[in-house]
Amino acid sequence: MIAARFPDGRLHLQDGPIDLIIEAFGAADEVTLAYRQAVDRFGDILPTLARELPTLRRPVGDAYPLLQGPVARRMAEAVWPHRALFITPMAAVAGAVADEMLQAMLVGRTLDKAYVNDGGDIAVHLAPGHSLRAGIFAQALDGAATLTHDRPVRGIATSGRGGRSFSLGIADSATVLARTAAAADAAATLIANAVDIDHPAIERRPARALDPDSDLGDLPVTVAVGNLPRDALVEALDRGLGEARRLRRLGLIDSAAISLRGEWRVEHERSVEIGHGIARRLHGGAQSRR
Repeated sequence: MIAARFPDGRLHLQDGPIDLIIEAFGAADEVTLAYRQAVDRFGDILPTLARELPTLRRPVGDAYPLLQGPVARRMAEAVWPHRALFITPMAAVAGAVADEMLQAMLVGRTLDKAYVNDGGDIAVHLAPGHSLRAGIFAQALDGAATLTHDRPVRGIATSGRGGRSFSLGIADSATVLARTAAAADAAATLIANAVDIDHPAIERRPARALDPDSDLGDLPVTVAVGNLPRDALVEALDRGLGEARRLRRLGLIDSAAISLRGEWRVEHERSVEIGHGIARRLHGGAQSRR
């Protein structure tokens, strides 16, 4: 396990596939104690998850997953509202780890703000009067989301093709803002999966052929996307936007920003700011805000 401070004061924790960047703001002694609490909590995260991997890799069905560890329970809670679709608790693992670690940091501490970044899935704490801006990346820094204390967003997550996990869709990225990082993680997975279309330029392979331990089993995951005609690209993006709107109507997400080949769709754009170059390329109800 790695536990080290960067020169700029941020905390780096790494254990196997879990790689966290943590930053806290406030009185120096409070930040130091918060970091110590994070280090103390981190050692148990991966071993506890590993003991429940068989259940965590199973698709959620009619029965609520019976899980013991606190991170595993967060994962189950995040995916349960989506059980009508194919989803496993693993869809929320990174966000759930971030949420758990943030909670451990905050016990007994007074911080102005803090975040735990687990590979782009971020849990956020904001005291009254404080805000945080998070960058939105597809191919570059394409925009930003501004979180404030008075809005119920404490989690950000991004999914899509080319990320750390396999995707059933073709989105370059689907970034979601929600009440928790675990909830954002699960929703981003589904929105990225929905950005899809049947086309000969899209190459897919069974997930199990790429990783025998994948929770996606024999489902075909995207491995390459060739040149798509304009109408196919637009249709795929609009399918993702439709899923984002459905989830927002259900109260499961606050906002979403979806990208594919330089095109963007944004749902509930007041949370998200995008640059002028992207704004000129938005279509179909998506809007930008400066």
